Amino acid sequence: MGKPTGFIDYERQDSIAVKPKDRIKNFGEFHIQLSMEERKKQGARCMECGVPFCQSGMMIGGMTSGCPLRNLIPEWNDALYHGNMELALGRLLKTNNFPEFTARVCPAPCESACTCNINTKPVAIKENEYGIIEYGYEHGLMKAKPPKVRTGKKIAVIGSGPSGLAAADQLNHRGHQVTVFERNDRVGGLLMYGIPNMKLEKEIILRRINRMEEEGVSFVTGTDIGKGEKAQTLYKDFDAIVLACGASNPRDIKVPGRDAEGIYFAVDYLRTVTKALLDGTLTDEKVMMAKGKKVVVIGGGDTGNDCVGTAIRQGAKSVLQLEMMPKPPVTRSENNPWPEWPKVLKTDYGQEEAIEVFGNDPRVYQTTVKEFLKNKEGKLSKLKLVKLESKKEEKTGRFLMEEVDGSEYEVEADLVFIAAGFLGTEKYVTDAFGVEQNERMNVKTEMDSYATNVKNIFVAGDMHRGQSLVVWAIWEGREAARAVDSYLMGYTNL
Repeated sequence: MGKPTGFIDYERQDSIAVKPKDRIKNFGEFHIQLSMEERKKQGARCMECGVPFCQSGMMIGGMTSGCPLRNLIPEWNDALYHGNMELALGRLLKTNNFPEFTARVCPAPCESACTCNINTKPVAIKENEYGIIEYGYEHGLMKAKPPKVRTGKKIAVIGSGPSGLAAADQLNHRGHQVTVFERNDRVGGLLMYGIPNMKLEKEIILRRINRMEEEGVSFVTGTDIGKGEKAQTLYKDFDAIVLACGASNPRDIKVPGRDAEGIYFAVDYLRTVTKALLDGTLTDEKVMMAKGKKVVVIGGGDTGNDCVGTAIRQGAKSVLQLEMMPKPPVTRSENNPWPEWPKVLKTDYGQEEAIEVFGNDPRVYQTTVKEFLKNKEGKLSKLKLVKLESKKEEKTGRFLMEEVDGSEYEVEADLVFIAAGFLGTEKYVTDAFGVEQNERMNVKTEMDSYATNVKNIFVAGDMHRGQSLVVWAIWEGREAARAVDSYLMGYTNL
């Protein structure tokens, strides 16, 4: 590396976040980016590792360690340090189709696996990725590059989330004619309607979609392929089909009172708000549903945090976030060593804003809903909650969360958002194409394969592996594209 002592000479520096009380006034991204001089220093912190775990993409204990895309992180950090931005961009795009997405929404398992993370702070990999790709756009390096030769093969990609877009991008560059079908009115899948603008402004998605269109990819919106005879028509008209519809079947909370008015799935809430923001109807009463309301978010993950941040921007009276699991430790425990993903307490942007606005952390751990209580009009009025404790199951040795006797208590609530994860793909889609599902309700394939039981039909992303990270979705799309290309051409150079 150009600066072997960089990790000693320079401290880690992240982009500066706008203060919570200022950033909640709008739905825009809220980080002030580093200068190029500072970015070079951050690139210099990348040390000359014997084994760069940051790009390993391993699964350890069921958790991701290192980048699933096998990004060439030390290479583009070094190029950044030396100011060779064109080389840095080329190495970055070698493995990642959409760095502008991952640089904003990825939880950065690369940084958790960074060797610097053993004794000091990890290299600001995600910050550097952002700097490189945005430099590319700002300086005219991200020009459309349509393929010079077409193969004559036609491919349909169903779903325009990160896996569908990655598959389409790869297959198009190979020379196949690709058409992407999206059931919503805008392209992007959960990138568009599942991730709030605060984390990913939609102009960033449109910028990439425009470039893909210039390169020859066709997009068809407002078309739900799983309904009617559309699936069979596609099967006849295309040489191959890639299903990338996501794991869009939300997990419900089935307790008494679930039919009360005022209970919504988190993904529906986030979609409604984002669509209204883009359509210019954000101030409509039906959209501003959290304004002046006592909000409870069920689920402690990223989607739950997004609901917290969104409700605060809408003027919620109070926000409570329920988490079934115990509160994580502040630092790694002995049974969670590097380079495993650190199971430590993380306070995300929405929780930071709640602390600033309401004076306390919105999260309540080891707690779940036992009953939704409603008034005479059938509207939600309260939640009956119960505390949980971890107990070891004798037969399996697994630890399960069980209710604590006599720990029930009630809280007032006008609005509930369920952010409890997803249970596989929606069945009407798999039925339409006749593909089999496994026990986890994902599309069934052979190990390390992307081909389904139906000839010419492949699968990628959350529909294949289950709910996961954007970076895994991009990897899935790239691998599915390799499988399709090999199937159609007899070999692949993707």
